[in-house]
Amino acid sequence: MIHSQAIIDPSAQIADDVEVGPWTQIGAGVVIESGCRIASHVVINGPTRIGRNNQIFQFASVGEACQDKKYAGEPTELIIGDNNVIRESCTLHRGTVQDEGITRIGSGNLLMVNVHVAHDCRIGDNTIVANNVALAGHVHVDDFAIVGGQTGVHQFCRIGAHAMCGAASMITKDVPAYVMASGNLAKPHGINSEGLKRRGFSPEALRALKQAYRLVYRQGLKLEQAIAELDDLQRQYPEVALLAQSLRDSTRGIIR
Repeated sequence: MIHSQAIIDPSAQIADDVEVGPWTQIGAGVVIESGCRIASHVVINGPTRIGRNNQIFQFASVGEACQDKKYAGEPTELIIGDNNVIRESCTLHRGTVQDEGITRIGSGNLLMVNVHVAHDCRIGDNTIVANNVALAGHVHVDDFAIVGGQTGVHQFCRIGAHAMCGAASMITKDVPAYVMASGNLAKPHGINSEGLKRRGFSPEALRALKQAYRLVYRQGLKLEQAIAELDDLQRQYPEVALLAQSLRDSTRGIIR
């Protein structure tokens, strides 16, 4: 399953059924679990842990030291979950000690061609990050979010669960859960209704989320006031509670 022309450090831990293509290099401190397929010309450096059934396409650079000038060779880590597809030329960097020292990618994600995931990023589960997206350091992308191609995300920003960012956007503030954003600089454009319908959200939940969006974005309220106004809705609908929590968690302020 490992091509004779692959270069594997003796200390790397690779499950017996993992496929590794020619001219791929796997370094010390790398753990790769069962069912993974690693194409040719991939470089994986450690410490990096890769879960089950991941596909990593050619020319990807996984677990490399980060580009933060404060990084001084400390032992940091990249952790990848299960069932991810990491396409050609993606660059996934390890964390820094200025954060928790770990870059985390969850499970079921699609990272398209040439995606950059910088140090200390956290990507949840079932996200889609399209071609040429650049996530700066410490960015969080929550479950089921979609980031359109050519988008840049400023360091420390958060893209909430089920949010959708349009192509070629520049994200400099947090995008709350469920919100569609696009533009340079990115602005809000309503609730991601079509995506939520496809995921089985009820008509009642969608109506409640649209009402919540109007409270946040159409009433001229300060963020603290808007969160308070959501109290009744979030008691009835857990979907709204997730939106309210994403507003409370914002540290950079939300897109307006």
